[in-house]
Amino acid sequence: MSLSLLKLGAVLSTMAMISNWMSQTLPSLVGLNTTRLSTPDTLTQISPKEGWQVYSSAQDPDGRCICTVVAPEQNLCSRDAKSRQLRQLLEKVQNMSQSIEVLNLRTQRDFQYVLKMETQMKGLKAKFRQIEDDRKTLMTKHFQELKEKMDELLPLIPVLEQYKTDAKLITQFKEEIRNLSAVLTGIQEEIGAYDYEELHQRVLSLETRLRDCMKKLTCGKLMKITGPITVKTSGTRFGAWMTDPLASEKNNRVWYMDSYTNNKIVREYKSIADFVSGAESRTYNLPFKWAGTNHVVYNGSLYFNKYQSNIIIKYSFDMGRVLAQRSLEYAGFHNVYPYTWGGFSDIDLMADEIGLWAVYATNQNAGNIVISQLNQDTLEVMKSWNTGYPKRSAGESFMICGTLYVTNSHLTGAKVYYSYSTKTSTYEYMDIPFHNQYFHISMLDYNARDRALYAWNNGHQVLFNVTLFHIIKTEDDT
Repeated sequence: MSLSLLKLGAVLSTMAMISNWMSQTLPSLVGLNTTRLSTPDTLTQISPKEGWQVYSSAQDPDGRCICTVVAPEQNLCSRDAKSRQLRQLLEKVQNMSQSIEVLNLRTQRDFQYVLKMETQMKGLKAKFRQIEDDRKTLMTKHFQELKEKMDELLPLIPVLEQYKTDAKLITQFKEEIRNLSAVLTGIQEEIGAYDYEELHQRVLSLETRLRDCMKKLTCGKLMKITGPITVKTSGTRFGAWMTDPLASEKNNRVWYMDSYTNNKIVREYKSIADFVSGAESRTYNLPFKWAGTNHVVYNGSLYFNKYQSNIIIKYSFDMGRVLAQRSLEYAGFHNVYPYTWGGFSDIDLMADEIGLWAVYATNQNAGNIVISQLNQDTLEVMKSWNTGYPKRSAGESFMICGTLYVTNSHLTGAKVYYSYSTKTSTYEYMDIPFHNQYFHISMLDYNARDRALYAWNNGHQVLFNVTLFHIIKTEDDT
């Protein structure tokens, strides 16, 4: 008899757990609870007319590329979200229904066992009464054993009554789940013209188009500079290191030019890893000494300022010879208009998504910065822009998407302070700080392929990550 009590206790315990679970789960499934999803405070409300807005960044601390997109408001997106939520809700309800079905089968099986026990108990009770009426004919010992068994069974009678009530409750739950399932199915059919699979395919198509768009996306406005990442510590306080922004994905050669004067040796490394380990692949002995640290490698050639002159040299690494040289008219040189740190940094050659540039100053522009776009083959000046920012007050500068960004110092506390757009011929004062980790910057150049700033920071070769802001016009904006 004790085994029967254990079985019944286990069944009732299971029912209690299921009832408690349903009381907690059902309200949240049908939206009756008070829990709400929180919205991050940092999100900015974007008007649909503003089009796609993209914050792109070269890499995170783990080296992975980042592109954050804020899409314009679209009704289909909200429909898709509601449809997905309903589908998930339906799945949960179906899982509950299956669980209750299993529990119901178990309950029916055990209920049959209980009914059989109840019949046996009633028969035993009747027999006991009959025997009690004729107890004089029985031995006292047998009567006492029978009475003890009956006393054990008597407490089961109210328990059996409660069990039958719980069994009815399970049946009611089962019917309510069926009704809820039917209601949710109806809501899903009424939510819109698109079913889930069609919406899913539209989302996949949108993602594909967005990836294609990002491949074509190159230009944006500088919003933030993070880092630096120290790649290597080598050389003197002054120097330059660079990669080719037009090189193929498999071509990751690094070029290294130590010092700002009295040097003609360019060291080449097949990769960043070889550069870090010091495994040179080739050494070039240039025909002329260079001036400053503001050189650039562009489309397989090195562009540099010839020492004690305003002449620009184009040197081909593959051919091992000078392909072109041209004087930059009126450009100051040999510390006439250098950056704040000196070092014959009068002429700064750089490249961005648009092409090849020279940044310098002239007497004609009162020592203020002049920006010239160069023909990469002939070195001819195609167009120039005169700014109002004094060259001697600039710490360094770099071009991104046709906009020149100028820092206010080469020392601790330096920040991007001024920008000039060649597209609109307008300037803007900015306040974009960056961490000058080793206190003295003698070279700062942007690489469009890597979306990063290469810097020579007091004998350390470092990389800064940049975050650009883009606006992609939608068809509604045209």
